[in-house]
Amino acid sequence: MTISEIKQTHGERYVLLLDDGSVIKTTLAVVSDYSLYAGRELSREELSAITGASLLERAKLRAMRIISARAMSCRELYDRLVEKGESEQDAAACVEYLLELHFLDDSQYAAMTVRHYAAKGYGQRRIRDELYRRKVPRELWDEALEQLPQQEGELDRLLEKRLRGAAPDDRDAIKKASDSLARRGFSWREIREALERWSTANEV
Repeated sequence: MTISEIKQTHGERYVLLLDDGSVIKTTLAVVSDYSLYAGRELSREELSAITGASLLERAKLRAMRIISARAMSCRELYDRLVEKGESEQDAAACVEYLLELHFLDDSQYAAMTVRHYAAKGYGQRRIRDELYRRKVPRELWDEALEQLPQQEGELDRLLEKRLRGAAPDDRDAIKKASDSLARRGFSWREIREALERWSTANEV
């Protein structure tokens, strides 16, 4: 098998045109690593190695594009790559590659997720749900949640906003406000304590 032509398609992406009419999509890294050029003859073993290396390098480029758009956990990236058609082996290799480059870090990602959702006014239960949804390893949750700031002030602010103008004995308004805070992930104990503070502050 002989390479009849090498074409750059976009950025680091290339294609190898072979003399039998077949095409191998590859990257600049593979072209360089294997010293590829038009007219070079390839053995069956070389062709197999180049094909495998090309698939992996293209998967790495895809992985870089994915994480440049949004931070994510290792498992999220792995699953996304497999969904996009990469092999499980190449997806795992991409994750290891990006870990070595420090472009992936589940501990930092967990802490970032906690800070982000705490700033949006969500309680610990909702934040745990987000850590689960984002496929952060469970063994990292507790350490990340230690960075969760005290939320009494946030709870009081949310409660005051929802009960503005309501009387301390307006049970319907209090129930709606309580249900809203529960949906945001606050525990019933936290909500009860916040209601007690609100009630005290609004006593006639």
